[in-house]
Amino acid sequence: VQLQASGGGLVQAGGSLRLSCAASGFTFSNANMGWFRQAPGKEREFVAAIRWTGASTYYRDSVKGRFTISRDNAKNTVYLQMNSLKPEDTAVYYCAATRSQYTTVVTTTTSYDKWGQGTLVTVSS
Repeated sequence: VQLQASGGGLVQAGGSLRLSCAASGFTFSNANMGWFRQAPGKEREFVAAIRWTGASTYYRDSVKGRFTISRDNAKNTVYLQMNSLKPEDTAVYYCAATRSQYTTVVTTTTSYDKWGQGTLVTVSS
């Protein structure tokens, strides 16, 4: 099982980044996928999630209207498009997959049993 996140980097406030997470070793099309982030000295927090069908998406309030999660089941990849970035978005971003497609809650870390290594996003003011 592997989740390989990429696309992080240094960007100025107001800029954009697109994160990608390539999955392998499990049935990606049956997994709900999420993005979480962890800033230095803080707990890991939910950012966005997408159901295995792609029909439903979820966002934390502070990123609504700026971030968009999407998936391409043919490529076993989930994306996070981040626009209008702010310094407070600075963190290591992790992608994750749920234990089951039937997982009801997708906004908590405990719903996920597969995690990527993280990619650093730094937003300068």
